[in-house]
Amino acid sequence: MNPTLILTAILVFITIGGLGFVFAGDGSRGRTMKRAATITGAGRAAERVRAKAAAADPTARRKQILKSLKEQDRQNRKASLSLGARLVQAGLPNNVPGFWIASGVTGAVVLAMTYLLTQKGVVAFGVGFAAAFGLPQWVVGFLGQRRIKKFSESFSDALDVIVRGIKSGLPVHDALKIIGRESAEPLAGEFVRLVENIGMGMTIDQALEKMYERMPTPELRFFTIVLTIQSKTGGNLSEALGNLSQVLRARKLMREKIKALSSEAIASAVIIGSLPPGVMMLIMVTTPAYMAKMFSDPRGNVMLIGACFWMILGIWVMRKMINFKF
Repeated sequence: MNPTLILTAILVFITIGGLGFVFAGDGSRGRTMKRAATITGAGRAAERVRAKAAAADPTARRKQILKSLKEQDRQNRKASLSLGARLVQAGLPNNVPGFWIASGVTGAVVLAMTYLLTQKGVVAFGVGFAAAFGLPQWVVGFLGQRRIKKFSESFSDALDVIVRGIKSGLPVHDALKIIGRESAEPLAGEFVRLVENIGMGMTIDQALEKMYERMPTPELRFFTIVLTIQSKTGGNLSEALGNLSQVLRARKLMREKIKALSSEAIASAVIIGSLPPGVMMLIMVTTPAYMAKMFSDPRGNVMLIGACFWMILGIWVMRKMINFKF
């Protein structure tokens, strides 16, 4: 058995998976940016006129508040798409030049190793390109999604702590301190930063906006909107946060139901996506001469490139079919 062919097949399989995750990335942010792009602002003079009208009319005042919240959400969404923001969301240092240097070094090392093993420049360049631009981006996205998921799962419990603290007579600032002391990461760290920003002179709205840049979740966005509207219009804060906690728990229950209903489709997609490279590996182990032509003959190389393309396209289509957003 030729070990070079085995290593080449493994690298091709890694390339297929890496490029598949790159091109099949989460498209919800792109759709969000398209929706946010439709929100346009007017001139400063028109803004002043509407502000005066809002002061006299409660309905216009509510509309003005909603518009300002939409504008803030548009700016935060735009900021959360940057590479630096995604590094922070993943819990990594905000060092964009260092990230690109590490990506380039990774791609160069993988390219050199692939070329030494295969002696084929095209294959080495493709694998190196995937390792430089696909693998680091996927790692950052994976770490960010995992951290955001942990934050969202425990956020409703944090709201219950705030509600009980307010009902017992504690100020909101002290309730936030309790969450920072007694919660698990990443919830504790984010609320510690929130309390520190408030202690440095920021308003709670500004501190929550900074927190949303680091952790752009719908749950935190709802929490920010509730506190902003309550600070501008007044009302029972404990009741509003209690209702928000119930809504977030209902969303979590719906998410789990969707996950259960789509588990069969996800398992089928994993089996279908891994079956072609798995069969190729088995053939190379049992009958090496049968697959050797695919790597030595130029026509076989073209067929492998076409297979990689169709595999990436198939993974992208299956991901779109099983990726439910609500």
